[in-house]
Order: sequence, then C-alpha cells, then structure tokens
Amino acid sequence: MSTNAADPLVALGGLPGVPDAVDSVRKAVDRVYGHRVMRRRSNEITSEAALRGARGSAALSGADWALEEVRRRTDFGSESEARAVGAALRLTAEAGQLLSIWRQSPLRVLARLHLVAAADAGDAVGRPRRHGEPVDEPLIELPLPDADEVAGRLDGLSRLIIAGGSAPALVTAAIVHGELLALRPFTSYNGLVARTAERIVLIGSGLDPKAVCPSEVGHAELGRAAYAAALDGYASGTPQGMAAWITHCGKAVELGVRESTAVCEALQRGAA
Repeated sequence: MSTNAADPLVALGGLPGVPDAVDSVRKAVDRVYGHRVMRRRSNEITSEAALRGARGSAALSGADWALEEVRRRTDFGSESEARAVGAALRLTAEAGQLLSIWRQSPLRVLARLHLVAAADAGDAVGRPRRHGEPVDEPLIELPLPDADEVAGRLDGLSRLIIAGGSAPALVTAAIVHGELLALRPFTSYNGLVARTAERIVLIGSGLDPKAVCPSEVGHAELGRAAYAAALDGYASGTPQGMAAWITHCGKAVELGVRESTAVCEALQRGAA
C-alpha cells in the first residue's frame, strides 16, 4: 500500500472520525441481527442481500440495472453490461466458499475471484497484470501503478492479512478494498473483485457472519462520484484522506444494513 501497507492496521482505527464510524457500524449491524425476522428467516435475508449486493457492485462498474431485471435475467454473456452483472453475481456466490482460505492465502483468493469474474481462460485471467498490459476500469482515474509496484504492494497487503491483529473489521475491509482499487492488479473487473474482497473481510471477521449487510448496496447508493472522491482520499495516504475513505466504507455498510432491515420488515408484514 505504498506508505499505507507498512502501517499497522490497528493504527488506522485511531484516525479522526474512524472510531465513531466503527462504533456506528457495530451498532447498526447488531440492530439488524436482533430483528425478529432474522431469528427465523435469516437464510432468506442472506440470499436477498447477496442479490442486492451484486446489483450494487455492478452498478458501480457501469451496469446500473434495476433489481428486478437482475432477478429475472438468465443471460449474462451478450454485452459488456450484462457481463458485468453476471460477474458480480458469480463473485457474490463465490465469496462464501473462500472464507477459510482468505486468512491463509489472500492472493490465492484474489486470483480465484478474478478467474470467476472474467469467466474465461485467457492468458491474463487469474494473475496480476504484467508490464505494459492495459487495465479496463473506467471509473477509477487514479494513476496506474506499474507491475513491480503492484507486486510489492500485494505482497505487503497479503502479509498484513495473514498476520491478523486487533484492527476493527471495518478498517481492515476498507483498506483491502481501497488498496485493490488503487492498484487495479488485474486487467479487468478490479472494482468487482475489490468489493467482493471487502465482503469477505466483513463476513470472515465475524462482523457480518451471515452476510446480511451488503456494503455494495451502500456504495452504489452513495454514488460513483462520492466513491471516486473517497478513493482519492485513500490514495493520498494522508490521515484525513484515509479516515475519509474508511468512514465512507462505514456509511456504505450502514446503508446495506438499512436495506436488509427493510427486507426484514417486508417479510414481517407479509407474515402478519
């Protein structure tokens, strides 16, 4: 993470505004987990959160489809937007299968995520990009690190994840997400992979073990402009910029909680 990867994640949790964001997210998650519908129908909430999270992630990658279109569509291979939606759906389904591997081999998980997203056997799939290879990620306009920097920063990120520590889940998830977006280590689908990695951290950390708080929904609701602006803060490496990115990710999780709470309320009304 340039200067960021060498910094202990736990220190980032003490940045201005971050402790409040961490506390707010924890309380929001506790509220949705305490909802009476969650005690009886959590599997339904998890499934709906996965669908809505995939829709939100695809929207940030330029495929802003209505939820019902995502729900009913079966063909995702015809054009670029359809491929992005299909990739987001596949990644959301795959995330839960990779939780046990993430803490031991995060780079292996990232390679698998890109393979799942790309859904082809091209030479550039499932590995970090090489010198001179272009990157298709139109939303992110940050300067593109070269292949040597990508390799070094991915190694640093991997070591931080494997080492673990006491950093709040929100902080770890935000740093993983931000670093992958800043690096764009693959030739395609970096945004989708980064948001899935954030999901894996939030679930695997125990903050959201049933995957009912889709941060991708919140990122989409906050908008592409705010997303890009917050990422600029992350890339700056300044305490203020890092805090702004982590806080932005916290707001996204809270909006994901709100979405699933609304689903709980709808199911409760239907059962009444």
